Amino acid sequence: MTSPEQRLKYFYRVIDQRAGEDQPPLLAVSIHHGVVPRSTLTDDLPRAEDLSNYKLCEQGDIVLNRMRAFQGAIGVSSTRGLVSPDYLVLRPGPSTEARYLHHLFRSKWFIGEMSSRLRGIGGTENGAVRTPRINPEDLGDIRVALPSLEEQRRIADFLDAEISRIDRLSSRQQQVMRLLDERESAQLDLAIDNLAGRHGTVPLRRFLWGVDQGSSPQCEAVPAGDGEWGVLKVSCLRPGFFLPHENKRLPNGADPDRTSEVRDGDLLITRANTPQLVGSTAVVRKVRSKLLLSDKIFRVRLSHEISPEFVATVARGSRIRALCAASSNGASQSMANIRFEEVKAWPLPAVGPDLQRDLVERISRSRAQLDALRPKVNRQLDLLAERRQALITAAVTGQFDVSTASGRNVTDGVSA
Repeated sequence: MTSPEQRLKYFYRVIDQRAGEDQPPLLAVSIHHGVVPRSTLTDDLPRAEDLSNYKLCEQGDIVLNRMRAFQGAIGVSSTRGLVSPDYLVLRPGPSTEARYLHHLFRSKWFIGEMSSRLRGIGGTENGAVRTPRINPEDLGDIRVALPSLEEQRRIADFLDAEISRIDRLSSRQQQVMRLLDERESAQLDLAIDNLAGRHGTVPLRRFLWGVDQGSSPQCEAVPAGDGEWGVLKVSCLRPGFFLPHENKRLPNGADPDRTSEVRDGDLLITRANTPQLVGSTAVVRKVRSKLLLSDKIFRVRLSHEISPEFVATVARGSRIRALCAASSNGASQSMANIRFEEVKAWPLPAVGPDLQRDLVERISRSRAQLDALRPKVNRQLDLLAERRQALITAAVTGQFDVSTASGRNVTDGVSA
């Protein structure tokens, strides 16, 4: 039996108990994993050294990240702990099953209700852009009709089991993707090592004619449109890939440094990025005009003895990637820097143009074969995510009776 429609705030209490001297484990809310110990997601220290203002949550409380709740950053805590003071901690009432409420919050219908109530879009506070978030008053004002406690538990049990099955299938597809990445890396390393073993190595400095960098003027936080000047961000480079859309628009009236405009055939290397991506190298191909280097990207000029594609291919190998990560330095693990002196020392197989071209072509063919499989795996992951969402929404909105759904493959029977 379903109760009359009521405001959501009548089914829980908002808990605002601060830690003070109490210091249980620090928790975080993950979109994919719910409420988990923060240490399982990151090694970074919390932003605040003093955690006394953090909120306490107890086992069974629902924790909601107000900025990312509409993306699924909600979960039921399985332990007592501390959460960010900006999170919402909700304690379900005696007639409400926490797991059911958690599933309801993640349903497509409820996400739409939350999204329509987000506050802070486009506004500023103390000169900074406010991040959209759900306010507790607006959340509590959403009207819902909950079934009986017994039915809530039956629905929660059903969804826990079915979602666990879907998540296992997703995990297998993600493992396939990891294996594809590992195979590509292994093939590349084997090809580079074979050349280096037969012909030896030489440092990149042997082929250098010069290097330059751009500048990083104050830009707008949107990409430049066609015909507009833009400054490339470090995210425009991934190992072996150049992504020209990753740029920021130069404001009207600002004078572009035309000597920093990138051109077809340029070899670019990031000098600043995360430790995993610093030193990312790629060759610019088919680039539009009016894109500028930033001061965080090297443009390297080479002698005719070596091709930029060969350098970019070898730079994707694990040896140079490890050198970049090991030699990088910075104030935090979120941004690391390398010096060009370290780039000059990159070891390259000492081979001529024919073997350089052969390596690039073989690796390109191998990469294309693996790249053809990746969209298929991603499509399977997308379908599983759609089924997961459709199943949750159908169950909590009463589109089917879970007591008759058990024992059949409901993930195939629910429309996404």
